[in-house]
Amino acid sequence: MKTDSIFYQIFQTLPTVLFELLGESPSNAIGYKFDSVEVKELAFRFDGIFFPPNDDQLIYFVEVQFQQRDNFYWDLFGEIFLYLKLYRPQQNWYAVAIFPNRSIDTAEPIQYQELFHPGRISRIYLDELEETSADSIGLGMLELIVAQQAQAREKAIKLKEQARVSLTEPIIQEKVVELVDKILVYKFPYLSSQELEAMFGLDELKQTRYFQDVKEEGKIEGKVEEKLEIIPLLLRLGLSVEAIASELNLDVELVRNVAQKQSTISSSTEITDINQQED
Repeated sequence: MKTDSIFYQIFQTLPTVLFELLGESPSNAIGYKFDSVEVKELAFRFDGIFFPPNDDQLIYFVEVQFQQRDNFYWDLFGEIFLYLKLYRPQQNWYAVAIFPNRSIDTAEPIQYQELFHPGRISRIYLDELEETSADSIGLGMLELIVAQQAQAREKAIKLKEQARVSLTEPIIQEKVVELVDKILVYKFPYLSSQELEAMFGLDELKQTRYFQDVKEEGKIEGKVEEKLEIIPLLLRLGLSVEAIASELNLDVELVRNVAQKQSTISSSTEITDINQQED
């Protein structure tokens, strides 16, 4: 699942989520700006930084880790101190590390043991949020990310209904509903179209804004050439080769060939970007 992208969009849409995770008032998010920041010297990139509006408020460095990585804290604190060296902000800082569960967290390096004292870092385990997230749409979306398939449909329906009732700004409401659907598609990319339909209704998926953005209603029913054009977009949404082939009424091998070509193009682009950075 493309967790970095999902978390970035959640924090951009509902910046109050960070402060709810920390057990603080959502009103603390007022004035904060959230962004992804690259530390250019060694090409480190933070998952996100919450920038405060005033000098007496904290900078929050946020990192999301869904795979166990022994050097996680070495990298996290290395990036933070390099950022502080390069930008010399006036504000003090705080780190937030988000994991799906405790088993993904790693041992605390003794070289950084003072930084694990209260007041410098919080470690969040998403599978332990359930008791505190019942009334929060933002925390509910984070909970959906780690929910089992059997609970995902019910949670998604509840979140979308909650968004329609409690969010007053239509743009934010629409974005939240879109994010909930996107989490489901990213979360289960291996499911066939029949399984997706059984899980949360393929007809409902077709009505979501981001699905409509990648195809006009006529394109799904149109010529083979038009269908081939939207395969890369559907792949980026997380649909499996089999699900795309079934939905577009195309041969699985044809879709797989397009997917392989797209993967080759993406790899070549990444290599070009790396070479340009080195130059």
